[in-house]
Amino acid sequence: MSIVRRVPRDFDDLFSWLGDFNRNAVGEGLGSADWTPAVDIRETDDDYRIDIELPAVAAEDVKVTVKDGVLEVTGERRFEKETQGKVHRVERRYGRFVRSFRLPENVDEQRIDASSKDGVLHLKLAKREEVKPRSIEVRVH
Repeated sequence: MSIVRRVPRDFDDLFSWLGDFNRNAVGEGLGSADWTPAVDIRETDDDYRIDIELPAVAAEDVKVTVKDGVLEVTGERRFEKETQGKVHRVERRYGRFVRSFRLPENVDEQRIDASSKDGVLHLKLAKREEVKPRSIEVRVH
């Protein structure tokens, strides 16, 4: 299983991405820049497991899709504006995120399960049953 790297799709996306990079390099704009959640990937005999850290992300703000052998997890962690007091520092990352994974050929795309607990999205990708060769009797006439 391989992670699909994010690449700017057009000039607007490129300049937005570079702008975020420049703001982050000098320590500004961290509160509003897009972010990338951490991922763990494990394999067992029966399946692959992907755990994605999504603290403070509401379930309705997460979408999991599979298309053309690529599993994509998209969503958004929203910034909750405070109505009282003065904000001195915002270090947590907010905004949209996308994580994409090219699936191995032995994943059964119809048997992908998603659940969430304690701020972690758990994806279980079942492996296909291997097709075992069968013996065919040759009859002689």
